[in-house]
Amino acid sequence: MRLPEPSRLLSLFLAVVGGLVLWTAFPNAGVWPAAFVAVAVLYWALGRDNAWWNLLTGFLFGLTFFLPHLWWAHESTETAPWIAMSAVEALFLGAFGVLWTWVRRAPFLRRRGWRLAAAFAVLYVAVEQWRSEIPFGGFPWGRLAWAMVDAPTGRAAWLGGTVAVSLLVAFAGVLLALAVASLVRAVRNRTTHGTGHTSRALPEVGRAVGALALGVAVAVVPLVLPLPASASAGPVETPEGDEVYDAGSDLAEDGTLWAGAVQGNVGEPGLGAFANRAEVLNNHLEGTYTLAEDFAGELDVVLWPENGSDLDPQTTPDVARGLDAAATAVGAPILVGAQEFPESGGRYNVSLLWQAGNGVIGRYAKQHPAPFGEYIPMRSFLRLLSDQVDRVTTDMIAGVNPPYVDVPSRLGQGYYRIGTIICFEVAYDEIIRDAVLDGAQVLVVPTNNASFGFTAESTQQLAMSRMQAMTTGRAAVQISTVGVSGVVTPDGTVVRRTGLFTDDVFVANLPLRSSITPAVAAGYWPGWVVGGLSFVLLVAGVVGGIGACRRT
Repeated sequence: MRLPEPSRLLSLFLAVVGGLVLWTAFPNAGVWPAAFVAVAVLYWALGRDNAWWNLLTGFLFGLTFFLPHLWWAHESTETAPWIAMSAVEALFLGAFGVLWTWVRRAPFLRRRGWRLAAAFAVLYVAVEQWRSEIPFGGFPWGRLAWAMVDAPTGRAAWLGGTVAVSLLVAFAGVLLALAVASLVRAVRNRTTHGTGHTSRALPEVGRAVGALALGVAVAVVPLVLPLPASASAGPVETPEGDEVYDAGSDLAEDGTLWAGAVQGNVGEPGLGAFANRAEVLNNHLEGTYTLAEDFAGELDVVLWPENGSDLDPQTTPDVARGLDAAATAVGAPILVGAQEFPESGGRYNVSLLWQAGNGVIGRYAKQHPAPFGEYIPMRSFLRLLSDQVDRVTTDMIAGVNPPYVDVPSRLGQGYYRIGTIICFEVAYDEIIRDAVLDGAQVLVVPTNNASFGFTAESTQQLAMSRMQAMTTGRAAVQISTVGVSGVVTPDGTVVRRTGLFTDDVFVANLPLRSSITPAVAAGYWPGWVVGGLSFVLLVAGVVGGIGACRRT
């Protein structure tokens, strides 16, 4: 069940096509079946037994995927950083091509269709995992799993997180490639030997049907997993005629949290979005007063996005007074995105829970600042390549506190624990997992998408928020300065979604949950397992390749 070895020209052509097909699987195109096709095309493209050539082929596949997928980086900086980021990520796909060349030389993989598919999937996901961890803490954008939020395969996140989802997609994709290979051989047999020799083609047809059936089964079997499905989710009208978005209150295990959310918007999309800090702050204050008109005293918390106030209310009295007044009007504390500048230098990206009269009663500082966006590694060297590094004038410091804040119940009955995951952190499984293991009952993702313009960055992020909701069994709210914001149920369904560059407010009734999903309980183990198996496969492939060379 091996594919014919492609010519050099064909392998490069397939790499370009495969990368572009994979791009269509992600938002905003969102054609999720394309991910399976892309993996199948990549498998065929890497069919030559030449590590250096497969390095080039894998890199080209990665580059044609990441350049359009990360177009928002061009929107927020300039051409050189966007290309550099895409190229670095594509190098991991090139390294995958090299490793796969060696791995498939293992004797137990030769001419073994399903074993080849499994080995390819394990190695692909291991490289995907390494890409999510290195360099500078990694960059998990573009994982196969993120394309699967609307697919049956995506439900596997409940069982094994993004590792399990990507593994199933890669496995099914190679099975698709093997099915096509068998059909091609069946057609060739009939063409070469004539219709009178149908018996030569039938075994290949059988293999094709078997591989395709197994691939379909792998893709849809997560439908049997017991994700917490809600019958109550959706817009609900209160007795007063106000609209509230129910994120599955019937799934609550510890009561529900009534949260207002403010998307204040900015006057100028793009790089100049935060030139007027007062405008951004005032937009979010006004949105809070809008919520107060209909929901004063009825909310547990009001959610603001990342950088809802770039100014630190702890050191800026005017901002503190404004927050006090707004929190008093709405009758609830406000989760404020702000910046802190400690005397020792640097800055923190924080979510501050602000209560009228008491100030900060809860704080989370971003644990995973974005390299090159929020801090600049190797600044003096990179300045030689681009002066864009000097746009980040003060490097961000990583926070060390747990990723949650405790919100007092408006009924005076204890507190609710909110997992606070700031912006790009939603792509890092371990931060969300830590929040849930620390007792987070609901997830909040404050983010600032203003500098990315009308690109797919915010919708890519919403897909990640949905996948993390499925992984943890927690309702989630993504709240952005400019959109896209959304309310997500524990099974990943979006019940409210805002538009880009609009001002908006909404109220969500969020189920508070304490149960732990298998994916959260598994912790790092899925990633460790694929990494360990990949090492074993690589050793077997190298030893097998050396043995084959000696025999010849």
